[in-house]
Amino acid sequence: MRATIYDVAKKAGVGIGTVSRAINDSPRITSETKEKVLKAIRDLNYQPHAMAQSLARKKTNMIAAIVPFIRGYFYMEVVKGIQFEATQSNYDLLLYSVDEFDKTEEFLRKTLRERRVDGVLLISLQISDIKVKKFRNANVPIVLVDGFHPQLDSITVENQEGAYIATEHLIRQGHKKIAMIDAQLKSIPAKDRLFGYKKALKDARIIFQDKYLFISNLAIEKDGFNCEAGYEGMKRLLELGEDRPTAVFVSSDIQAAGAIKAIKEHGLRIPDDIAIVGFDDIELAEYLDLSTMHQPLFEMGRLAVRRLIDRMADKKLDVLQKQFSTHIVVRSSCGASARRIA
Repeated sequence: MRATIYDVAKKAGVGIGTVSRAINDSPRITSETKEKVLKAIRDLNYQPHAMAQSLARKKTNMIAAIVPFIRGYFYMEVVKGIQFEATQSNYDLLLYSVDEFDKTEEFLRKTLRERRVDGVLLISLQISDIKVKKFRNANVPIVLVDGFHPQLDSITVENQEGAYIATEHLIRQGHKKIAMIDAQLKSIPAKDRLFGYKKALKDARIIFQDKYLFISNLAIEKDGFNCEAGYEGMKRLLELGEDRPTAVFVSSDIQAAGAIKAIKEHGLRIPDDIAIVGFDDIELAEYLDLSTMHQPLFEMGRLAVRRLIDRMADKKLDVLQKQFSTHIVVRSSCGASARRIA
């Protein structure tokens, strides 16, 4: 039978508390007693239970990632980076998928109540000032990915700038009737990308028109960053007939996939009839030959884990607000190789 902590204590002639202190290198034990316990451990080939060690040290070597709609391509790419870096750093990953934005607080409460993790990554979700205070009081660090709070470390991309560049790129191709398909504005990236789109139009002296903006109104459990929203949005824009847009900036690549499907079903050509630029540069974008704004999703996930580990080691670090720049990846969908006037 496998040796237990009681067997070790009996052989060393000490209590189980002393065995625990020896295993966890506590200063509250003499070197002679510690050596006696360690010899008993070696003689019995005792293997301390990993979870028991973690509890004794008040450290679980586990981090949590709270992610909305885990099936989304954006989140999958970020999580790949998180998982890679967590594994490299000898941390286990506990993944929570939030199917509704309003449930974020519930998952945060659950994380604090169960105390199964040493730190938390919150992806594309907002956190209240009250929850920030509670996590600080509980000594559980949080790093935001694709989100912002002035008191927390955050890893983001320049969404406004990226949307501006995407829209400006279409303007430079000669387009004036430029539409946007966006996600629900509960999402911070969706809100920021809408701001960048409108600013690019304004700077080019193109009047913004409500008819050229589609904001997803799908069920609340979806954030609008999905193929269905892109498909529905493009169908609405095509209903404008001769007044339809000649170019569309789509707030994510997966939405753009749905938009492309609607355009083809309508018998129109890309980019000859409608030019498309997406956002994210997920793997699917290359297969669709989709021009898009590249953001380093994998690297964002990796950096978030590295920052969380640093924060767990030193709670007094200055707050980090890291913003990655985006850049446009030009493929055939935007018609950049053949300048046209709308």
